[in-house]
This record gives sequence, structure tokens and C-alpha cells, in this order.
Amino acid sequence: MLTYIIRRVISLIPVIIVSTLITFLLMHAVPGGPADTANAKIVNPAVKRAINAKFHLDEPLAQQYIDYMWGALHGDLGPSFSTPVPVAKVLSDGFPISASLGLGALILSIVVGVPLGIFAALNHNKLIDQISLFIVTIGISIPTFVIALFAIVLFSITFNILPYQFQRDQWQSWIMPVVILSLGPIALMLRLTRASTLDVLSEDYIRTARAKGLPALLVNWRHVLRNALIPIATLIGPLTAGLITGSFQIETIFGAPGIGRIFVASVLKRDYDQLMGSTLFIILIIVLFNLAVDLTYSFIDPRIARG
Repeated sequence: MLTYIIRRVISLIPVIIVSTLITFLLMHAVPGGPADTANAKIVNPAVKRAINAKFHLDEPLAQQYIDYMWGALHGDLGPSFSTPVPVAKVLSDGFPISASLGLGALILSIVVGVPLGIFAALNHNKLIDQISLFIVTIGISIPTFVIALFAIVLFSITFNILPYQFQRDQWQSWIMPVVILSLGPIALMLRLTRASTLDVLSEDYIRTARAKGLPALLVNWRHVLRNALIPIATLIGPLTAGLITGSFQIETIFGAPGIGRIFVASVLKRDYDQLMGSTLFIILIIVLFNLAVDLTYSFIDPRIARG
């Protein structure tokens, strides 16, 4: 087991290096830099050269990447070019917002999606099953930003029920971001749970349990539910990582100062260190949650660790 854990941890290192390297090269391939602003034409070229020299932006790209990753390895994510605080402070302030929104959306997706998926499978081809398939189609096909804009027009402008501007200390302003952020995961959770439950219902041991005369509730609870929920663990890991690292669209539309909005702002402002820091942070969250899922499976089924 220990060998398997070490092997999985080592395999994450190339993922982190390749992901950060691609991000680094792409952001330097875009024209402009931290010294370029909306009024860049009136900025003195000497000022630009001084800024580039101060932040070592005039060095070769390979040297810049090595220096940044070496500093990140020691906990230094560099200075933010667009804010007066370091990147680490910007991310530490934004992460609780993204984590709160993401965990709220995750809980809502599990509470709504899993029961609906099970109920739809138990009523296969009936009205509730057709409704669930309609919900899945809507949740997957309509972009999140379209639903968000429609919700703002309906609940904030037309009926004036909920505020559209996110405020950390106003609980009403959390409702629309959390609910809209959960719609896609609800659809995914519902679809996977329904498909998994239908697969379990077709197994021989379910027919055998029913043939023995066991009550339907006992069969569904003890045999169907336990086995149908196993594949959900595979989805929850990466889904949780994606939700708690922030939604670019939702945080930008509602003005929530989370990781997603920080990432978008760093792209628009050519804030290299902030962009690299947020990318590295998101990558670490995703790979750690995927690692947690893999280790959980290895404990459940030791054959995976021996494979």
C-alpha cells in the first residue's frame, strides 16, 4: 500500500510541471504585459523597462519559469502586479469564498441529484423518469452564464427578491450563486445515479432477493442503494475540486471575490504571478482530490494497489 501511495504521489509531479509550463508559455505568448494598461501608449518606455527589470521580466523565459517554480516550492508565489498585496495573500482571501460557494453547491447537488436519480431509476420509463431526463438535458445543455443572467433578470430586476451583487455578510446574496453553480452538478449526479441504479437493478442478486420474498424497501435499501452509490464516489472527488476552486462565470457575473474571479482578473490585467499562482493553486486542489479518490478506492479494493 505504501508503495502504491508513493507511486501515485510521484506521478503527480509531471502533471503539475506540464500544466504550469503550458500556462506560463501561453500567458507570455499573449501580447502585452504587466506594464501595459488601457493607456499604454502614454506610458514612458523607460518606465516599462524599469518595471520589467524590477520583476525580472526581461530575463529569458526558461529562467523566469525556473525562478518562479523554485519560489513556489518555498511558499513564495511572488508579488501581485495589480494589487498591493502578495499573490499568496490574494489567494488566501479568495479561497474561503470559492470553497463556501463550492461546498454549498456540492451539498445541494448530492441532496437533490442522488435521490432524484434513485427515484427515477426505480420508476423507469414513468413520468418521474421522463422529468428527470428533462432536468438532465436542461442542466447540461444550457450554459451556466445564460442561466445566471436569466436569474438576475427574473429574481433581481423583475421581482426584486434576491440581490445580484454578492456580499460576503449578506446571506441572501449567496442563494443565486450557490443554486446556479449546483445546477450542472445536479444534472451529472442525477444522470450517473440513475444509470448506476438501473445497472444494479438488472443484476442477478437483485432478482434473487426479490424471488426470496424480501420486502421491496429492504431490497432497495440494503442491496440496490449501497451498490449503486459506489460510482458516485468517483464523481464526487473531481467535482468537489472543481467546485471549491471556483466558477469563473458565476464569480465574475455575481462579483464574488473568489479564486475564479481572481483568475479572470489576472488574465485581463496580465498579472503573471497572480495568474501562475491561481493556476498552480487550482491544479494542486484538483490533483489532491483525485489522489484522495484513488487512495480511497485502494483501501476499499486492495487489488487496485497491487495492480
